Amino acid sequence: MFMTRLFSSIVLVALALTTILAGGYVLAAVLLFLAFTAYRELMKACKLGAEGKKPNGLEWIGYAGIGVYYLFMVFVENKIFLLLVLITILVSFMFLYVFTFPKYRAEQIMCAFFCVAYAPVMLSFIYLVRSLPYGVYTVWMIFISSWICDSCAYVVGMLTGRHKLAPVLSPKKSVEGALGGIAGSAIVGAVYGYFIVEPVVQEQRITWIFVLISALGAVISQVGDLAASAVKRNHDIKDYGKLIPGHGGVMDRFDSVIFTAPMIYFLALLLIHG
Repeated sequence: MFMTRLFSSIVLVALALTTILAGGYVLAAVLLFLAFTAYRELMKACKLGAEGKKPNGLEWIGYAGIGVYYLFMVFVENKIFLLLVLITILVSFMFLYVFTFPKYRAEQIMCAFFCVAYAPVMLSFIYLVRSLPYGVYTVWMIFISSWICDSCAYVVGMLTGRHKLAPVLSPKKSVEGALGGIAGSAIVGAVYGYFIVEPVVQEQRITWIFVLISALGAVISQVGDLAASAVKRNHDIKDYGKLIPGHGGVMDRFDSVIFTAPMIYFLALLLIHG
């Protein structure tokens, strides 16, 4: 299992390097695939999917809405229209609810919209960060704040973990591990900012900005990890899917990235481009 996870991790890093450096349509297409897959995993976890049969009305609206959202993201310059797409998706779910009543319950409609907003929309912020000025550098903060944090938290927690962070939800996670993850992300962010980014962005003290971004992102990433675990616990499943050998589904591997991507986008706008 360890070798499978290691090999999958190497492949994921290679794919991330390739797609993010390429940017543009390549990155958007990969993110759209991940968005569709994550939506399917969440709908299945919430028992809203058709279970191998033809997609039901909720699924069709979700897939169509996600596709339109990503088209607007790539081809429409004014990003305020993304909010219009989200509202339209919600209204479409409500149309289905009203005109097929009582086929679907209110909680199913709300959950289906949640499945659109949770992973597909939040993953799109990877593309939005990459599209910013100096985005080819800033976008890596998403992964430093999530994957580096995860690795450092695991190592520090194994070595020094004494106090449980969320004993009911995730008994193996410790406060010491969480702090180690934040510190590790901040250190890697500082090294990355000082040696890689600061020589390019010379008009700003980028290192300290990246320390702050990576530390705050690491806090949010751990919330994202625990949130995805909570959904699994509520629905009594071990993994969201089997797409990534040794890791599970998109939601299992990208649970923390989903939360850090929007955070990095808005912190970059505030601290770097503000």
